[in-house]
Amino acid sequence: MRKDDDAEILQAALLGYQQQLQTINARIAELKRHLGGRGAAPAATASDSRPAQKRHRISAEGRARIAAAQRKRWAAAKKRNN
Repeated sequence: MRKDDDAEILQAALLGYQQQLQTINARIAELKRHLGGRGAAPAATASDSRPAQKRHRISAEGRARIAAAQRKRWAAAKKRNN
């Protein structure tokens, strides 16, 4: 089989898939029209039902304390390994 034949087959497949996609999109649109306002919204998941919480922002002082503690842990680990 030649390279040109492969390209033609792939082009034909692409056209077929695009036609199927158009058909599916038309059916989806039809279903949405039938549903109208009733049940058109997706079901809420467990994560959606919780109220949005503010993100906790750590202060510069807190970050410095954490970094110092980590450096202390690394120093102790290096001392044990040597």
